[in-house]
Amino acid sequence: MTSFFEWLGLPFEAAWTVATLAGILLIALPVMLAVAMIIYADRKIWAAMALRRGPNVVGPFGLLQSFADGLKVFLQETIIPTGANKGLFLLAPIITFTVALIVWAVVPFDVEVVLADINVGLLYVLAASSLGVYGIILAGWASNSKYPFYSAIRAAAQMVSYEVAIGFVLVSVVLWAGSFNLTSIVEAQRSVWGLSFLPINGFGFNPLLFPMAVVFFISALAETARAPFDLTEAESELVAGYQTEYSSMAFALYWLGEYANVILMCALNALLFWGGYLPPFDWAPLYVVPGILWLFLKMGFFFFLFSWVKATVPRYRYDQLMRLGWKIFLPLSLVFVFLVSGFLMLARVGVSA
Repeated sequence: MTSFFEWLGLPFEAAWTVATLAGILLIALPVMLAVAMIIYADRKIWAAMALRRGPNVVGPFGLLQSFADGLKVFLQETIIPTGANKGLFLLAPIITFTVALIVWAVVPFDVEVVLADINVGLLYVLAASSLGVYGIILAGWASNSKYPFYSAIRAAAQMVSYEVAIGFVLVSVVLWAGSFNLTSIVEAQRSVWGLSFLPINGFGFNPLLFPMAVVFFISALAETARAPFDLTEAESELVAGYQTEYSSMAFALYWLGEYANVILMCALNALLFWGGYLPPFDWAPLYVVPGILWLFLKMGFFFFLFSWVKATVPRYRYDQLMRLGWKIFLPLSLVFVFLVSGFLMLARVGVSA
């Protein structure tokens, strides 16, 4: 893109700046539109599973319902509690929303279709996504209210518990791919398993990595505080958790950040274990379909699973949440790090005489 703006007559520095800004807008604006659409899709899936209609009045098939809700929230008054720390109270949703967007900088949508193709892309994703919990903690503390504070403490413990398991899961992926670069990880998934005449693309089809794909998916539910791990917003216990004192656009920013994180986790599930922008099979005719469409189809499938779980699985108790993270996922991911590293040592180095 930089060369295109240079061709238009801009010097290199100006062309690079304009190209970077254009790339950011090309990612941020579609993500915002996608958030509005998946909120609609989420509600329609829940409705279908409960034998209801869901949004069907505003716009054709109810497609404009999310935009109507956004306009309603935008026109509401922003109320700040008297005892709240005003600066941190307003900063918290901005942090959550911003962090949810910056992670997309390293997501490859196709070969060389990525804003920043850095060598440590996976580490960047871990570092940036971990910052999202600060928005929840600040909201809980700055609200000067008991329920949001309880929610913030829960969020901190929950994020730490499942990020440990996610970290070890990603170690297995990095060992197999031999790189932290997300594009390299996707490319390493070509023809990893399957019949000789029809190889399959995706680490998820590897018997040693499939259990890690399952652990990553469940941990992603906990990382994004989605049901059955939505204990930070447990309405039966904490009213609305860390969002209790929020209204207007501050409340909307939390929703946008939450759903942007959900889309990101769907993308990471596809990129790390199911071939990303690659077709399911390493078969030439399938490569006619643009890689970005394959990625979107896989993301849509995982988002359906996210909604399916939320509509059908009851919320965990807090002790069950902690036990799953520390006593099941952590030991399991450690065992598979040992198995994967041992297998790779035997396969790539061999047994010395």
